[in-house]
Amino acid sequence: MRHRNWLLPLVTLVYLAAPAPAQHYQSDFPPEEFRARWAKLFDGIGDDALALVQGAPLARGFVMPRQTNVFYYLSGIETPHSYLLFDGRAREVSLYLPPRNERLERSEGKVLNADDAALVAELTGVDHVLSTDEMRADFPPGLQRSTTLYAMFTPSEGQGESRHELEAALAAIADDPWDGRIGREGRFAQLLRQRHPGNAVRDLTPILDRMRAVKSPREVALIRRASQLAGLGMMEAMRSTQVGAWEYQLDAAARYVFLVNGARLEAYRSITAAGTENIRNGHYYKNDSQLHDGDLVLMDFAPDDRYYVSDIGRVWPVNGTYAPWQRELLQVILEYHKIVLGLIRPGVTTDEILASARELMEPVLTRTAFSKPSYERAARKMVETGGGVLSHPVGMAVHDDGRYRDGPLQVGHVFAVDPQLWVDEENLYLRYEDTIVVTDDGVENFTAFLPSELDDIEALVRESGIVQRVPADDDE
Repeated sequence: MRHRNWLLPLVTLVYLAAPAPAQHYQSDFPPEEFRARWAKLFDGIGDDALALVQGAPLARGFVMPRQTNVFYYLSGIETPHSYLLFDGRAREVSLYLPPRNERLERSEGKVLNADDAALVAELTGVDHVLSTDEMRADFPPGLQRSTTLYAMFTPSEGQGESRHELEAALAAIADDPWDGRIGREGRFAQLLRQRHPGNAVRDLTPILDRMRAVKSPREVALIRRASQLAGLGMMEAMRSTQVGAWEYQLDAAARYVFLVNGARLEAYRSITAAGTENIRNGHYYKNDSQLHDGDLVLMDFAPDDRYYVSDIGRVWPVNGTYAPWQRELLQVILEYHKIVLGLIRPGVTTDEILASARELMEPVLTRTAFSKPSYERAARKMVETGGGVLSHPVGMAVHDDGRYRDGPLQVGHVFAVDPQLWVDEENLYLRYEDTIVVTDDGVENFTAFLPSELDDIEALVRESGIVQRVPADDDE
């Protein structure tokens, strides 16, 4: 067993990324930032329209309550069963909060309610704070038949959720012969049409997607912090790797770093996969396999910290030394990753980046002494197709809303750079992933401190981690 001085590393973890002071109300976004977002929303819906946005319902059980991404993005308010009304005619914003629930407060503590109108107005900058009791009749107030109503037609993400996965889950429910429910957002739009049959009801999603596609400096700062925690957690998982350990123990090492630094939620369930079969499942989640000599570990994991997340991934050897074929393939992926990072800048399109990367990778592929023809074919296919290198947006969700590939890159676009290589003949799947933001003069890799060079990764795996495993009698 490896030994270590426990105190110093644990203290170092805390000081490398100290959490923000505990607080009951968010302070990451001031009212002027919300007002800037509302101005874009009003421009999008026009001056003869209303937009209505639902907040999350009350948590169903003893789980950490969390507001939906869209509602939090537009207000920073976490109270369940709240509503926002955007009146394009007057360009005014009304926030509807439930009345005070004394029973819930005695059980779980204070939450903002309709009695806190002055404080809520100060925190958010809304024009009106009202009770949801006023929504029970004649709502929205003063509605004309010519006024268009906007609402979200797509499902609202919560913790660990992204739109496409939610849509797939809702489709499965709708297809269930003994269920068939529609989603909450679908029901809300249905009620608007039923109660206001003379008014057009349109989807607010495209307007908000365009807004969320470009992150503000304050949003970038939160994603940077989530990325720092993700990188620190993964480094601790690398240190805790040893033959005979279990996937869930590496998961625990990373999760500890998130928790001790104030991130109480996960961006997505941990992908901690050891061995070819597990790694091949791109969203593997069981994390219950033992680590064997000669295996690789792929980890993809990040926290949800104050409603913003990251997405990173690395592959490392269980025994601390890459086999020659592992080093061969991972080095090619790493070279492609670095070349693409060097090409990202505002004003260029992703197609231009991929075309330039193909040219710059040709000398790399030519000089690489591939040990198998199938390895060369896989590497060339990765480069020719892009291999997923310019991946999904990242922000409040790991697969965030809003596109960045429809035109030239803009300052504030945040997305994953995630080159992936498949060798179908051997069921191999390997990748490198970082989350980046486009800056004025190029790109910032939020986890540039996380080792990516193969020698550096090997050295880190050979260090001692916080998981000091005691072998059981029945271990293999």
